[in-house]
Amino acid sequence: MSRNFSAIRYIDKWSVLLYFMLVLFGWLNIYGASVGENQTSIFDISYRSGMQFLWICVSLAVALVIVLSDGKYYSIFAYQLYWLAILALIVTVFVAPDIKGSRSWLPLGPFSVQPAEFAKFITALGLAKLMSQPHFRLQGWRSYFQAAGMVLLPLLIIILQKETGSALVYLSFVIMFYREGMPGIVPAVGVCAVVLFVTVIRLGGIDMFGIGDASLGLFLGLALTFVLFLIFTAHYTRDRRCVLYMLAGAALVAAVTALLRLFFVKVNPVYVAVGVVAVSSLYMAVLAVMRWRRSYLLALCFLVGFSAYCFSAGYIFDRVLQPHQQMRIMVLLGMADDPTGISYNTNQARIAIGSGGLLGKGFMQGTQTKLKYVPEQDTDFIFCTVGEEWGFVGSAGVLIVYLIFLNRLISLAERQQDRFVRVYGYCVVGIFAFHLMINVGMVLGLAPVIGIPLPFFSYGGSSLLSFTILLFIFLRLDTTRIERTR
Repeated sequence: MSRNFSAIRYIDKWSVLLYFMLVLFGWLNIYGASVGENQTSIFDISYRSGMQFLWICVSLAVALVIVLSDGKYYSIFAYQLYWLAILALIVTVFVAPDIKGSRSWLPLGPFSVQPAEFAKFITALGLAKLMSQPHFRLQGWRSYFQAAGMVLLPLLIIILQKETGSALVYLSFVIMFYREGMPGIVPAVGVCAVVLFVTVIRLGGIDMFGIGDASLGLFLGLALTFVLFLIFTAHYTRDRRCVLYMLAGAALVAAVTALLRLFFVKVNPVYVAVGVVAVSSLYMAVLAVMRWRRSYLLALCFLVGFSAYCFSAGYIFDRVLQPHQQMRIMVLLGMADDPTGISYNTNQARIAIGSGGLLGKGFMQGTQTKLKYVPEQDTDFIFCTVGEEWGFVGSAGVLIVYLIFLNRLISLAERQQDRFVRVYGYCVVGIFAFHLMINVGMVLGLAPVIGIPLPFFSYGGSSLLSFTILLFIFLRLDTTRIERTR
């Protein structure tokens, strides 16, 4: 590296500007949401706005250190940092006190630190190191096992801390995997699993035709599985005749079933769907053996696997999920109403946002905010403060800034020639995008309340510092493009 090289000079100014805009506006909203009656200054460290200002100063100092450091060290020590993070997460499970049912905060004197927040960018560095190896390609079971294992290990440990929200953030790395060559079928399978789960659970209690065990949810789940199976088969096997045969067979069975209903013969549609799935599975198994092609075997696994998943969805919901998790899903899907319990935060947040109207009530003039009707209004639910005090215009403006910020990060990641930097960049994009969508979604009642902060907005030293480190490592690595040309 040239001695005259200055990372500060070549750092992406637009990203830094957007960072400052979000941090400063978030700080103002923390003040508006948490100001006390005796508070005379936004800098008063006895209150949250003052503490957040201290964390902003600390974060800026850390950002400056990152920018002035040598970018090559992030690649050199990526694995060491990853295993240190894993060790810290394991220690946290046994040492951290129980706070609201979670064991994820380590007390360090007057402060508390959440290792799970810092493990995000460290895991991103570890993945970037792994996937930038000369002979590594995201192909075959071995490479997928290595990459997925690096993500699943911290995820599972964080689940043991009973911090589900932070654990789910690790699913955002799918965006990076897809960019680096993972087949689209993998994220598609994930989306299908969610859709089928919602279908079976939401409509599972509806009895078709009053037969007794003819669940509408299970029937629609199997029917949807069969449709997705046909699409999968047509795309991957290119065998249109096979698809037409199975489609014609299913249509014939449906016609016969409808005809029997006309003669008042009670036929359980779930049994009919199971029969169609069983015959189609047998047909695909025969084709897989006769033609000896992997695509037929994969199609068979898809049909059998998702059919079994439909039957197990109820068991997962009733026996695996915790009662509060079940209630959150039920409230989200409209299966239950709990206005003073699980759904209280979301209901109050929506009332606050709706009362803001077009232009809002004005800075520090929000009644829902001033009267503390919304719990966690300066942390996980801070977006409702924006909606109440700044209105639709202010809320839309904040979202637009976030979208510009994400678009800028994608542009920076795409222009990288070094795979290490590109992989890390897309990890950064995925983490920020996930936090934004889920946080705003849960405030609006479009996503379950899982307790994750809004980047740069929510009160909290660990989250602000970890997001700052996450971003500025990427911006520092981005400057190495110019460094290599000097």
